[in-house]
Amino acid sequence: MYTLPQELEVWYIIPAIRRELSKCLIRDFNVSYEKVGSILGISKAAVSQYIKSKRAAKVKLPKEVSKEVSKACSSLINEKSNAVDEIQRILQFMRTKELSFEVCDNRKL
Repeated sequence: MYTLPQELEVWYIIPAIRRELSKCLIRDFNVSYEKVGSILGISKAAVSQYIKSKRAAKVKLPKEVSKEVSKACSSLINEKSNAVDEIQRILQFMRTKELSFEVCDNRKL
């Protein structure tokens, strides 16, 4: 069975980006779980699962993405952008740079 690149994005990369955005907003901008959920369009419980490594914990994004996540958090907190646009921008960055990510067993995808 073949897996489409878009399926990998939905199953692995987008949740990992949301995890990193959640961590960044809480750590760097002191935003509450509820506000992070509102910003990202997810539940407070989902934010908690991202923070406690119960969701998207098996995926390790490349180091280059962290700078883009910081930019995204800044835009989100200053209401210059929305989560969908920022996640799309980060995905496009990863595609353009041809960055791979690792899943728990250290496979690169």
